[in-house]
Amino acid sequence: MKNSIPPSSPFHRSPFINPSKTLYLPSYPLFFFIFFFFSSVSAKLPDHVFLSAYTDLCSHLIPFSPPKPNTPSPISDSLAFYSAFFSGGDPIFNRSSSSSNSLFFHPTSARPTLNHSVFGLRAQLVLHQRPAGPNRRRLLRSFVYPGRRVSSQWMRLSLRGLWSRSSGKLCMIGIGSYGNNNLRNVNVVVRLSYPLDSTISRSLITGTIGSFDAKNSFHYFKPISILGLSQGSNYKFTLTRNENGCGAGSDGASLSFKNSSQDACSVFHGHTDRFELEYESRCGNVSCNPLGLDAGKLPGFMYFYGARCVGRRKIQLLLGFPDSGYSDDAFPFHPNTTLISEGEWDEKETQLCAVACRILNFTGSWVDTNPYVGDCSIRLKLRFPAVLSLRNRSTVLGQIWSDKGVGESGYFSKIGFQGSLKITRGIQGLQYKYAEIDRVKKTCAEKMTAKGKGSMYPDGYSPDMRFSVYVRNSKGQVAQGYSSPLFVGDQIYAGQLYGGVPSMLTVGNFKANRDQYSKLLNVSYTISFNPPPDFKFGGVVTSTKVKIGAEGLYNRNAGLLCMIGCRHLRPNDKILIKNESLDCEIIVNVQFPPLNAKGGESIKGTIESTRQKSDPYYFDTLQLSSYSIYTSQADASIWRMDLEIIMVLMSNTLACVFVGLQLLHVKKHPDVLPNISIVMIVVITLGHMIPLILNFEALFMANRSQQNPFLGSGGWLEVNEVIVRMVTMVAFLLELRLLQLTWSSRQDEGSQPGLWVSEKKVLYMTLPLYIFGGLIALIVHIWKNSLQKRFKPLKLSRHRFQFSRGPAYQPPSLWEDFKSYAGLLQDGFLLPQILFNIVFNPEGKALACSFYGGTTIVRVLPHAYDLYRAHSSAWFLDLSYIYADHRLDFYSTAWNIIIPIGGLLFAFLVYIQQRFGSRCILPKRFRESSSYEKVPVIGNDDL
Repeated sequence: MKNSIPPSSPFHRSPFINPSKTLYLPSYPLFFFIFFFFSSVSAKLPDHVFLSAYTDLCSHLIPFSPPKPNTPSPISDSLAFYSAFFSGGDPIFNRSSSSSNSLFFHPTSARPTLNHSVFGLRAQLVLHQRPAGPNRRRLLRSFVYPGRRVSSQWMRLSLRGLWSRSSGKLCMIGIGSYGNNNLRNVNVVVRLSYPLDSTISRSLITGTIGSFDAKNSFHYFKPISILGLSQGSNYKFTLTRNENGCGAGSDGASLSFKNSSQDACSVFHGHTDRFELEYESRCGNVSCNPLGLDAGKLPGFMYFYGARCVGRRKIQLLLGFPDSGYSDDAFPFHPNTTLISEGEWDEKETQLCAVACRILNFTGSWVDTNPYVGDCSIRLKLRFPAVLSLRNRSTVLGQIWSDKGVGESGYFSKIGFQGSLKITRGIQGLQYKYAEIDRVKKTCAEKMTAKGKGSMYPDGYSPDMRFSVYVRNSKGQVAQGYSSPLFVGDQIYAGQLYGGVPSMLTVGNFKANRDQYSKLLNVSYTISFNPPPDFKFGGVVTSTKVKIGAEGLYNRNAGLLCMIGCRHLRPNDKILIKNESLDCEIIVNVQFPPLNAKGGESIKGTIESTRQKSDPYYFDTLQLSSYSIYTSQADASIWRMDLEIIMVLMSNTLACVFVGLQLLHVKKHPDVLPNISIVMIVVITLGHMIPLILNFEALFMANRSQQNPFLGSGGWLEVNEVIVRMVTMVAFLLELRLLQLTWSSRQDEGSQPGLWVSEKKVLYMTLPLYIFGGLIALIVHIWKNSLQKRFKPLKLSRHRFQFSRGPAYQPPSLWEDFKSYAGLLQDGFLLPQILFNIVFNPEGKALACSFYGGTTIVRVLPHAYDLYRAHSSAWFLDLSYIYADHRLDFYSTAWNIIIPIGGLLFAFLVYIQQRFGSRCILPKRFRESSSYEKVPVIGNDDL
């Protein structure tokens, strides 16, 4: 068979060894890193390698058949599956039952072979194991990236093999990588078995992934078992018309698809949602667990995934019931906690009616067993309420129950569930009924009549109405969360419609009709925050997520928001009991800053309980604040960052140019080289070297521990950082060259011993000064950190602001303060030269005017710019400092005045010294002193 791999392929450069049928495939970590992260290249095995491996490992399942030339086939789409579970794989994957394992298989191409029922495939297969615990979740604002890093394990495989349509068998040979850095290679064989006629009872894919590295190899792993859901196009619905249906719809108006452009498929298919489960209060007396397990381990949530949709109404669903530690966005496919369901949207009853089945005969490794879908005695129905209110915020209401009799195995009583679909797929026609507006008008009458004194505030429909929140209790403890409008007036808030990213098109449509409203707008909000473990809330310590629904009025002339809130009094044991009580004796006040606010003003407010202090549900007033920025401020900051990128590159380039001009100056006037202060050159060289050393990793890798606060700006900022470091490196090398030339010239000036003596005097004068300044900087750093630990202020610092789940204020590290102090020394780089001129009293112009003048301007301009920036912008984000970076120098109003004056004064003194004499700046009585003079050498001709 003709080799389809080009000769330049790296796979041709490594031999394929086959001793005793133990196969080794070539190892190219960097190639696979690029492949799996950028998906720009498809790894391919040489034909002779593939044939040898396939003959040994797969021919007994599917005899090899050569592919037909140039005949691609779309059959690969029906073989893909994305809902799957795996186990095994020790030692690559651990055996912890608390880990979440997921797998997806995606064929990239298919070709028919000479055997009409056999197809040649290429595919990608990815296995992912996540440890139990919360994942990284973005908060509401697109500029905020809170969360924590969770370690996980990946294996990525590139496969090639055959699939038989007549038997449903698939066998593929592959190479891949694993580990957090994906730089460890494995050689695998994948065997899968697909159902021939797919129905709900025959919808499982089983198989294994085996290693054919030597057992004593570092890359060998134990077999991995796979169980997945077939998502082929030949599926047949068999239970949607089951005689034991869901019955009549629930009380209350429900939304319908009848006159809508949407359908059930667009709402459910391909998406995962999470709903809270509601149990009856008598669950302790009868079985309540939908998994048929011990009633003492009731799940708190149900995950809902639309796996397949046919005819706009028929849906295949996966229902997942993971333990309380699971909080990922992906569907938790585990055979013991997953139900497979199929249902049909009933337009007459405006509800989805479904039948669900369990996965039976499952073991941890099912190589020798035959898991199957059975026990289809579970029923489910759900509807979409047409009207939301303060006391009912769920866009989905439903029930799940067992069709068996009480006492039968697998029976459980009816369980309610509620929640919200991702509003990206929100159903048209949803309305909101305001019930507390009259109460708000009485409670907040003064706020609703306030005027804004000419300031502009966010429009009620704008994206600026949603914000992250910091909630502080009376003990000073802080919880973090988010707040977002649900409805504004009678319209769904624009940010809700598009899955968390506000749509300016939708906002524009709202604004077009805003004139029909007065200055007061009806609004409803959702406020949610996660308390730390020791957070005092009311009379108890809570760590359960707090959710507050609120509705009220927004005075857009004054930026004031006043609402009545309701808090779910959910117990801490995560189980939601039906008809649980609500605490609606809550007042929420929010003050938005003006759109053109100066001085870093932020959103502030309170959450108050109107109950008596003796009431068990009373809690002390919570202080609410937010550091989310307005969209206009974010746009201005991004524009400023782009400008600062240009400025910092120009500044570093000019630094290189000025050092280059000094090198040209000493080339034309080599006699002035010994008169240049070595201490001055060392100071300016160290000023460029220290940032390079402390940020050397930026030349080769991105710092993943920091998150850029601006969506889409991270890559450009990282590229800029690398370019800046490289230009700084050029300046550093040019300064080293100047230092080497000066040092060499001193070695040749034996007739002027005063040069080194003068240099030592300069060193003795400057070194104690630098050390003393460094000690002061260290003391100030320790003092600031001690204050931070004592008071933990929740405030905005102009110089140190961080978007994270940690404290809002992060003091600078010792290294950052060290770099700032080094920047200060570099600002005064001319001081050693001035002292050297006074001590040695040289003649001539040692420094080119372009060098000391231009370098001074380069050092002064950032402070002038920072002074301008401080008085022209209200928000200063730590990660947005590109030019005049506060981590590389001292910046404040005082420093921005002192440093430029000092720098310009030093440059002026050097100019005066080189024009009128080195000691002209001293009083006359100090200008004359003994010094070494050149004595003419008397030659033999003069004797």
